[in-house]
Amino acid sequence: MPDVKPPDHPQIKPQKVGVLLLNLGTPDSTDFWPVRRYLKEFLSDNRVIEVNRLVWWLILNGIILNVRPQKSGHAYAKIWDREANDSPLRVITRRQAEKLGSALADKPDVIVDFAMRYGNPSTESKIRALQEAGCQKILLVPLYPQYSATTIATANDKAFDVLKTMRWQPAVRTAPAYYNDPLYIETLARSIDEGVKALDFEPDLVITSYHGMPIEYLMKGDPYHCDCMATTRLVREYLGWPKEKLLVTFQSRFGRDEWLKPYTAETLMELPKRGIKKIAILAPAFSVDCIETLEEIAITGREQFMSAGGEHYAYIPCLNDTPGGMAVIENMVRRELGGWV
Repeated sequence: MPDVKPPDHPQIKPQKVGVLLLNLGTPDSTDFWPVRRYLKEFLSDNRVIEVNRLVWWLILNGIILNVRPQKSGHAYAKIWDREANDSPLRVITRRQAEKLGSALADKPDVIVDFAMRYGNPSTESKIRALQEAGCQKILLVPLYPQYSATTIATANDKAFDVLKTMRWQPAVRTAPAYYNDPLYIETLARSIDEGVKALDFEPDLVITSYHGMPIEYLMKGDPYHCDCMATTRLVREYLGWPKEKLLVTFQSRFGRDEWLKPYTAETLMELPKRGIKKIAILAPAFSVDCIETLEEIAITGREQFMSAGGEHYAYIPCLNDTPGGMAVIENMVRRELGGWV
């Protein structure tokens, strides 16, 4: 029999452990075509839009992608980080990864990076980069406090799709949702308390506005609604506030289907009619400020509330890369790395 020469292998590097923070994504600029590319990838996701694929393809490519990019690009332009020439979501997520890397300096074998489910930097490019750096164990950390198939599941799906193409797969762990994590609840509650105390008015009501989803997804078993309600309840209990002081609403409705209620936009326009004219609002479903918080809530929400007769309106930022926010992420990552480092 002829001799069989084994294939050449690249030099095996010292083994490392990767930590990959995963966020939703963003267009690369506010121009039409970058926004269109981003929206096409996002709105083509079966986890996000659960309708007949042929019908949706016709709607998406025939109508939405010809109209929505210009509107969305205008919204992104309102909140774009001009100094960094980038979206706030990518700027802040990058800082989170850098700060987490510094916080884990006592774990020299750990490499921290970040990726997006849609757009850049892609999940595939970062998983491959981590493996190239010697990571044969990778912890995936979707940055969504509350679980949903439209967020955490699809972020993990994307990573699993990459693994399917790899001859030499790294071992992978996925971090769970942290909607009821004691440190997250404490940190979120403190951010609300400090945010309210810093205002020059006393809010009649504080609103926790969560990203919405179709009611149909809830009926199919998605636990997101329950997670959202639990987060606000636990925060209210931590603060010792009465039930009527902290309200749950749902934002970002898309299409004609019935979504989780009450809707944030409708609530903002109805409150002044009920004599509630001073409010503070935050978005606990987001770990990082983005278009849904900075434009939809901080800008458009204010316009809706004030035009309906409101007098005072304040947006309380996400935890972002604040010391408290980073402590939540670090605590979760250290816990999930148990046994690996």
